[in-house]
Amino acid sequence: METMRQEDRERLMETETYTDPEAAEPAPGTYPEPEPAAEPAPESYSEPGPGAEPGSEVYPEPGTEGEPGSEIYPGPAAGTPARRRYQILSGNALKMIALITMIIDHIGAVILELGIVDGYNTGRLHISYEAALFWWYADSLVRAVGRIAFPIYCFLITEGFTHTHNAKKYALRLGVFALLSEIPFDLAFYHSWFYTGHQNVFFTLLLGLLAIMSIDYFEKRSSGRWTGLAAAFCFVMLGDALRTDYGAFGVFFIVALYAFRGCGWLRTLTGCLLVAWETPAPLAFIPIQMYNGKKGKGKQGLKFFFYAVYPLHLLLLYGICTAFFW
Repeated sequence: METMRQEDRERLMETETYTDPEAAEPAPGTYPEPEPAAEPAPESYSEPGPGAEPGSEVYPEPGTEGEPGSEIYPGPAAGTPARRRYQILSGNALKMIALITMIIDHIGAVILELGIVDGYNTGRLHISYEAALFWWYADSLVRAVGRIAFPIYCFLITEGFTHTHNAKKYALRLGVFALLSEIPFDLAFYHSWFYTGHQNVFFTLLLGLLAIMSIDYFEKRSSGRWTGLAAAFCFVMLGDALRTDYGAFGVFFIVALYAFRGCGWLRTLTGCLLVAWETPAPLAFIPIQMYNGKKGKGKQGLKFFFYAVYPLHLLLLYGICTAFFW
């Protein structure tokens, strides 16, 4: 029996051959068991995120940055450090630029223009023609620098309205300083305590604020945008009727900057085109483009300092001209 088993083993080993199970063909009359269906291979791209380009193979997560050497280099999203690299000016820094350039402008308008040049032309001031010509050129230079101030102030009005917690108090504050500044304004520019032919720039800024307040008010109600624009147009015309500084144009300029507040490059282009008639004025949008959207460091009293400087420096300029030129 043991012998038979050994012979059987040898016979089986001689007839048995080894084949690759994958390459083996089924024997005639046999049916191999079907293999389970393979799961489909996952796609080579993930779920597209916002801003993904159709047809691309990789959809990076929004806001991610490509690794050096990779095939995908997503552009910097809004607010990334690459975009903020040049935005280094706070709101207070913009106010300081506007304040300094405005004072320079008023030095030219009051002391150089109304004091020296006009004094030479009327015979009140006895200086040589060469000296008068020098001061006339100096006046042209400082007045050109001063053209930068107004666009910045208009931009700050739109930003102030956007970020203020109480627009009514903001308008009231502008109105109070507009009234407080009117007598210093009339004294400095017209040698009079009361002059109705020209009102100070605070009235222009106030009307501009009221115009964009009306647009915002009606947009939030069923009246719609057109009613708000009609109300804003009334404030634009009021600026011309009251003969405020820059008149109807000044109020309209504030409305235009507010209308394009959501698109920085379009706002800059529109602003530059609107003030192109004053050649240096478009340069104001260089610091405006450098604005970082932050208020800046400073105590609460700094806000009233920027308001109070306007009437105070006009009184100072009036005192200098009265003492030396008038």
